[in-house]
Amino acid sequence: MRRLGKVSHYAKQGFLILRTGWVPSLNDRVVDKGLTVVGVVKDVFGPVKMPYVAVKPRVKNPEDYVGAVLYVDSRRKKAKPDGSRKKRGNKKTRRPTPRKRG
Repeated sequence: MRRLGKVSHYAKQGFLILRTGWVPSLNDRVVDKGLTVVGVVKDVFGPVKMPYVAVKPRVKNPEDYVGAVLYVDSRRKKAKPDGSRKKRGNKKTRRPTPRKRG
């Protein structure tokens, strides 16, 4: 668990805005100190040294988190099940021969 920063305000677009000293990855899970999932990182903007982070909340009252310190969950994300990936074999598919025009 890595400290992300303190929530400065709740934007009218529906994002929690906070400032951090490092750049998190997009779609990283954001939690509070009790490890409750607050939302996910949707945007990183501003100066490189101290960027702003927009978190899309997944809680009922995101305004309650203004002033709270949030963290990025460092646990591994769930991998997709093997059945969801498209498997490509070494089969060569025959392309149809082009037809003559004219």
